[in-house]
Amino acid sequence: MPAIAAKTVSVKLDPDTRARIESLAEARHRSAHWMMREAISQYIEREEKRESFRQDAIKAWEDYQETHLHATSEEVDAWLASWGTENELLAPVCHK
Repeated sequence: MPAIAAKTVSVKLDPDTRARIESLAEARHRSAHWMMREAISQYIEREEKRESFRQDAIKAWEDYQETHLHATSEEVDAWLASWGTENELLAPVCHK
């Protein structure tokens, strides 16, 4: 399978931001290009995880609205507090 060529994208940075990137790149013995690619990659990964978490929350809310099944905060707190103890509880059962 042939490698897909990377495409150039221009990003306009203010002089202060550019200087900060260049300074950090020099300190890390990396190129400014590498630093920017790494920053973008980490940002995208973090935001994809955040969006996945948001979608999971929306799905959980929709499921609750349909079923009204839930566990109370007290039930969940007691379960979590039992972790690592001799009397570790099972996860609370959802109820209406």
